[in-house]
Amino acid sequence: MSQWTVYMVECSDRTYYTGITTDLARRLAEHNGTSKGARYTRTRQPVTLVYSESRQDRSAASAREYQIRKLPRAAKQALISAGTSG
Repeated sequence: MSQWTVYMVECSDRTYYTGITTDLARRLAEHNGTSKGARYTRTRQPVTLVYSESRQDRSAASAREYQIRKLPRAAKQALISAGTSG
């Protein structure tokens, strides 16, 4: 079974985008230069990875992504400052 990663990137306009993937390096490359990146990040390149954490399955990763997306900006910044958690 694949290991899933929940990640947050900071876009060039200083907004945050949160997503999930099984290959973080590939996904960041997609956000920064291909048409496979999220529509949100296509016009906000370059993006920089600011946070990531691992989850065992897609369901857990999706649930955590949803939790992070609901957070206000200040809480996201605190999460980034606290570093990676598991």
